[in-house]
Amino acid sequence: MSSLLSRFFRSSEEIAPQIVHADSPSLQGADMAVAYFSSCSGGDFHDFARVSSTRFLFGLLDVAGKRETSQAVRRAAQACFRAAGQELFAADELNEADAMVELARRLNLEIMRAAGGVRSCPAFAGCYNEELGTMCYVNAGHTPGLLRDDSSVVELPATGLPLGLFSLAPTDARIVGLGPQSSLAIVSRGVVEAECRHEEFGLAGVRHVMQATLGPAKDLSQSILERVQDFMCRAPRHNDVTALTLTRGN
Repeated sequence: MSSLLSRFFRSSEEIAPQIVHADSPSLQGADMAVAYFSSCSGGDFHDFARVSSTRFLFGLLDVAGKRETSQAVRRAAQACFRAAGQELFAADELNEADAMVELARRLNLEIMRAAGGVRSCPAFAGCYNEELGTMCYVNAGHTPGLLRDDSSVVELPATGLPLGLFSLAPTDARIVGLGPQSSLAIVSRGVVEAECRHEEFGLAGVRHVMQATLGPAKDLSQSILERVQDFMCRAPRHNDVTALTLTRGN
């Protein structure tokens, strides 16, 4: 009996969700990382791409529905994200805010087209300018981003409604600066909704990790997910749990 129990618990440990790190892109004077738990079951997906010699585009989107039913919409949105991003941000001289608003507009229409109607998709998309150390972003009904500098952590709230709900859904774009040793964290809904004893991890939990973690983006993403797991006292399975981070050096 003890041998059977031993094999059972060993098998359970083997299939427990694990933290997975996506390939990290190469940036000038900064670094970016994405980490997530392997128990992905929802419609979260991330993407990033270099769109010019000094601009790097990234996004975290959450297509409503289970992973198997949202796959076609996710693929269409990702293809649009990359193609439109390359087109809109390629010029050396451009209005990044206008380009970001247009990117959101195209994503919105493509999500509705691929879904054959309404399909909610909260999204956070940003363009990091390596030369200026700035980020132009849209937050379409997504979990607020968090930006830490040497004195505080501020929220980057929604600038519009989730994508995929209305064919004409205006979204604003904003620009923020990332000073030396600053960091940015964009997390999925599964992070903030992680629960233990009727208490949520929330943005406060992410804020605490950011204040306590200095160093590369990979360490920050790892620390956020580890803290979620510690908070829940188990590996999360309730939703997709993803952390996308960006840190800037001196």
